[in-house]
Amino acid sequence: MAWVLCFLLLLGLSGGPVSEGHSVHKTTVDTLDLGSLPAINYETNVHSEPGPIEILFRIVKAFLFVVQPHPYPEDLIRKVIRLQFEDTKSDSQQAAYYEIGFIILAGLGLLFIFLLPLVGLCFCMCRCCNNCGGEMHQRQKKNGECRRGCFAASLLVVSLIMSLGVLCAFVANQHLTTQVRGARRLLNSNFKDMRALLTDTPRQIDYLLNQYDAPKNKALLDLNNIGPLLGGRVRNQLGKRVLPALDAVLTMAGAIRETREALENVSASLEILQEGTTSLSANLTDAKENLRNTLSDASCSMAQATSTCNAIRNSLNQLSINANFSRLLPVTSQLAKVNEVLKIDLTSLVQQGYAAFNDTPDLVQNQTKNILSDVKSVLDSIGTNITILIKKLPIQKILTDSVIYLTQTETYVEEYFPLVEQYDFYRWLGCLIICCLLVLILVFYYLGLLCGACGYSKHTTPTNRGCVSNTGGNFLMAGVGFSFLFSWALMIVVVFTFVLGGNVEKLVCEPFKERTIFQVLDTPYLFNDQWSSFLSGRLFQKPDVNLTFEQVYSDCKENKGIYTSLQLDKFYNISNFLTISQYTEDLTIKFESIKINLSSIVLLDEVGKENLMNFSYSGIDGIDFAAYLAEVNKSITKVDLLSFANDLEARAEQLPKGALENALKGHASNIRMIHHQHVIPMEQEMSTLNQSIRLLQKTATELMVKVNQVISIVNAAQFLINNNASSVIIEETKKYMNVIIGYFERYIQWVKDSVTMDVATCKPLANIVDTAVEVFLCSYITNSVNTFWFGLGAATVFLIPAIIFAVKLSKFYRRMDSEDVYDDATGRW
Repeated sequence: MAWVLCFLLLLGLSGGPVSEGHSVHKTTVDTLDLGSLPAINYETNVHSEPGPIEILFRIVKAFLFVVQPHPYPEDLIRKVIRLQFEDTKSDSQQAAYYEIGFIILAGLGLLFIFLLPLVGLCFCMCRCCNNCGGEMHQRQKKNGECRRGCFAASLLVVSLIMSLGVLCAFVANQHLTTQVRGARRLLNSNFKDMRALLTDTPRQIDYLLNQYDAPKNKALLDLNNIGPLLGGRVRNQLGKRVLPALDAVLTMAGAIRETREALENVSASLEILQEGTTSLSANLTDAKENLRNTLSDASCSMAQATSTCNAIRNSLNQLSINANFSRLLPVTSQLAKVNEVLKIDLTSLVQQGYAAFNDTPDLVQNQTKNILSDVKSVLDSIGTNITILIKKLPIQKILTDSVIYLTQTETYVEEYFPLVEQYDFYRWLGCLIICCLLVLILVFYYLGLLCGACGYSKHTTPTNRGCVSNTGGNFLMAGVGFSFLFSWALMIVVVFTFVLGGNVEKLVCEPFKERTIFQVLDTPYLFNDQWSSFLSGRLFQKPDVNLTFEQVYSDCKENKGIYTSLQLDKFYNISNFLTISQYTEDLTIKFESIKINLSSIVLLDEVGKENLMNFSYSGIDGIDFAAYLAEVNKSITKVDLLSFANDLEARAEQLPKGALENALKGHASNIRMIHHQHVIPMEQEMSTLNQSIRLLQKTATELMVKVNQVISIVNAAQFLINNNASSVIIEETKKYMNVIIGYFERYIQWVKDSVTMDVATCKPLANIVDTAVEVFLCSYITNSVNTFWFGLGAATVFLIPAIIFAVKLSKFYRRMDSEDVYDDATGRW
């Protein structure tokens, strides 16, 4: 049943022959969400828990290891399967060597079967002739009590051992029946898992097909947004050359505005400084005249003031202008030319270039409308063709047939399983009767021991023994009689079950657990002289493919997919059904036909370029920057007026108190006032003039070269857009196309991975094998049968000492017909 179900399922999932394809597009698409394939949930748990009886199972297995410690005879098993015995003598010796333990014990059992009834017959005939203890006369011996006690104790111990054996056999018998009754649930669980496998696999395949909408919708979304995507890519690539050019023009526009501001500052500062110089010169002249008049006073003739007045008089020449701004040429003409340049808003022209370049996505969107409809139709045809190809596969029909067969099998099991339970009941009843035979013998022995022990009196002569003691002796002899009567039949059962169950354990169960049995089954040409691999030959008619039982069982045990477990890629390659390589050429042609013209983008028109040239002709490079810097670096006056005023005031302090001192201090205050009112504002203007001149000097340095470079950069960028943008567009179109195709390649790879690992996981197939071999055959049947013969055999073997001890002991309990008479003269009986 398991083989047929596996075979049908494999055919259903195989589909048709395909070959592995390799994609040339390696685009990774992380934003595509394909979801998770619905998993098939299996509920079967093949792990068997025997319970406390497992201790007995282990004891029996240890006994079997002692009986048969040899390794698994793989070569011999292969010859048995092939029925090829080249050297009969050698093979027989090898088989005998392997089975030597079983042969010896089976031989002893056969001797027991033949000899014990014969011994019993002879024993009975001997006793009928009043021999072999048949004479109802007991000779009295001095150690009689000791012998009776030893015989009773030995019989009791032997009976207890037999009781344990019977109990072991009874427990094993009951365990097998219990497991058989519970097997229906495990069978139903396996059927349910198989049905889930057969019914859910088409749903998984439908899910895989339905998920084609995910890459298709993602591709359609990208196609609808081809402007931002493809146009954005083109813009980013061209922007590496275009944006620096526009940025350079924008920087030059800012430089023009800064130049005008600097020229305005220079012109204003120069005018202020020229006027301030005239005013300051007049004030300093008046201050010098006033000081001379004051120093002409008679007070300066005095001896205390002469030196001080002379020193002040000598320093008056320092009160004069040092910087002369009247010699500097004005920048009026340059300012007029720059103002003329600024009448054209160069910044606005640059912004128009930015806007035109940033409209690249819209241009791409508008110029690819016709192509997009063709590409969408190709994508639709891909999905349609894939669905048609998958639907053409005979999977659904074969799976439907498999479901029908599974239903028939379930019906068959439901119909005949009660018959199995009925036969098991007969088996259970037969084993129970066998156990009861031993129980009957044990009952006789226990009753004999009980009655004998209770009714025996050492003060009573053998001819006068009581009824209870005599009954005990009769029970013992009854047990002996039944032992001779049934022992041979019990041993037949023991030998048969021992040979059968022991060999099944050693040749099937242990190798299956250790997986060595698979090495035998996977032997090339084992089942068919023409097939190196039986599985691949039986399932696919390709015996040259190395498909092994062990590999299939291990993969299914790990719940891998049928595709991986049976290496279906070597027989039925799914790539031919799930590939878009045959459509790649159509997509490539459609995308290569995309023509995008960006010549309408104008970065900077001729007006803007002429404006830049006019700026270079503005004449700012003709300004005498050296003359300006020379004057602004001078001090306004030859002497610091504040220092001069402080010095004047200090010298006035050296004069005698009076009008001269006060007059000089007044002049010092006047000089300070001149400094604050004229010098400080002029210094501020000089600072502004210095900054503006230096800015103009920096801007004017190689101005013509700078402007020409900017125009050259703009022209190069415009040339790139007009003439060389096609190469960028082609390259970015290929990348964009690869992204679109990449969605479908990822979908196909996801389908391949799902089919390989997740679709039709074959755990139920391994469960069926485990259920049939490990659970039913080994755990339920073999372990129970082996435990049964182990207990029954132990009890049967111990019948021999029990017979001996019971016969010996019965003499001490039965009433004798005659007895020995004690002679007082001789001291003898």
